[in-house]
Amino acid sequence: MRSILIKNAQIITMNFQEEIVYGDLYIEDDRIKQVGGDLGYRADQVIDAKNKTIIPGFIQTHIHLCQTLFRGQADDLELMDWLQKKIWPLEASHDEESSYYSAMLGLGELIQSGTTTIVDMETVNHADSAFQAMAESGIRSLSGKVMMDMGDDVPDLLIEDTNKSIQQSVDLLEKWHQYDNGRIQYAFCPRFVVSCTEELLTSVRDLSNHYNVKVHTHASENQGEIKIVEMQRGMRNVVYLDKIGLANENLILAHCVWLDDEEKGIIKDRGIKMSHCPGSNLKLASGIADIPDMLAIDANISLGADGAPCNNNLDMFNEMRLASLIQKPKHGPTAMDARTVFRMATIGGAKAVGMEDDIGSIEPGKKADIAILDLFKFHTYPSHDVDPISRIVYSATRADVDTTIINGKVVMEKGNVKTIDKDIVLHEADKSINRLLKRIPSIMKV
Repeated sequence: MRSILIKNAQIITMNFQEEIVYGDLYIEDDRIKQVGGDLGYRADQVIDAKNKTIIPGFIQTHIHLCQTLFRGQADDLELMDWLQKKIWPLEASHDEESSYYSAMLGLGELIQSGTTTIVDMETVNHADSAFQAMAESGIRSLSGKVMMDMGDDVPDLLIEDTNKSIQQSVDLLEKWHQYDNGRIQYAFCPRFVVSCTEELLTSVRDLSNHYNVKVHTHASENQGEIKIVEMQRGMRNVVYLDKIGLANENLILAHCVWLDDEEKGIIKDRGIKMSHCPGSNLKLASGIADIPDMLAIDANISLGADGAPCNNNLDMFNEMRLASLIQKPKHGPTAMDARTVFRMATIGGAKAVGMEDDIGSIEPGKKADIAILDLFKFHTYPSHDVDPISRIVYSATRADVDTTIINGKVVMEKGNVKTIDKDIVLHEADKSINRLLKRIPSIMKV
């Protein structure tokens, strides 16, 4: 048994009462044992958190680790041009090594900024390398290879045979699902309706039911995408997903910027989980999702940064601030208050992945997935009579994350990620993107 005692902290629990308590936090193995007060435990490791704040680790419900290498390669484009001209050719150029270092680059950034759980979507090929990176990094993840068996202007290397796509996905599931006592889980990841035949999507439906795992896909991100879906399938995205039986509580939909009333009702009635990605939606000029309306009908909303080439960072602090601010001009200053978006970043994400009994709040018996923030800074003071959650959402930055603990293990301490060799990853990331960019012309001629 290993143990950690964190002393003298402000603790934002995000329990049912959303209590903020003071004192110590005691961890045994991978679980939180006791919260608050002067606990007096002996422990293998003691962390003095005086002037620091402990929060539940952030849960990002839409990430593309395979795209981290492409940061800065696809700026200032709308979605379909971004995909067809830049991202798909780059994804097609990936090899095992580049996939691994792309994932490691993103994981280092996520851990360093206090994210402890991700919902990740890989590309068509070499997903096993990304899973290896996730295993080594210590992150908690729900991930799967992307599935694509149709599409216009898609490189040949990304267009899969339907049966092969399904078999590769099942092989990855059988290898990685429930790895490390459930720290890594598998999700089926059809990219979006535009790139998937109905045969593929109905197979995913059946496999999700058979294995009782999540399905993660994009929907209604861009108006051009919706027009393509209406032309192909004769109806809008969410209506189509409902028609073929994919609309259920195991479905996590990224974006949902352009929903009509019927689709909003389906999301509510079927228990679909929705991942809001404000930074990506703004940068790709996709639009602003109507989150206040969705919250008003009790839809489950969480947050994600999306990928590095459409954001260009994986920073939950940035997503929380944007999620709040972009709604206020239309809905008023009280819309999307700090506690609402902090809830989306923590317990909302836990509900999205079906793990609200284990993560998303700091309570005895839950997994020890936490971040320690150092808010003893010029830009977060004064602190007197200020809601601590407002300080985090509106004033704090990822540079304020001091320590990240996942599954009871210290994976980042004093700003240094302990599970990833920064120098090697940064060096190999530059080598990898250089190799991929040289490969694109030959790929596009195939």
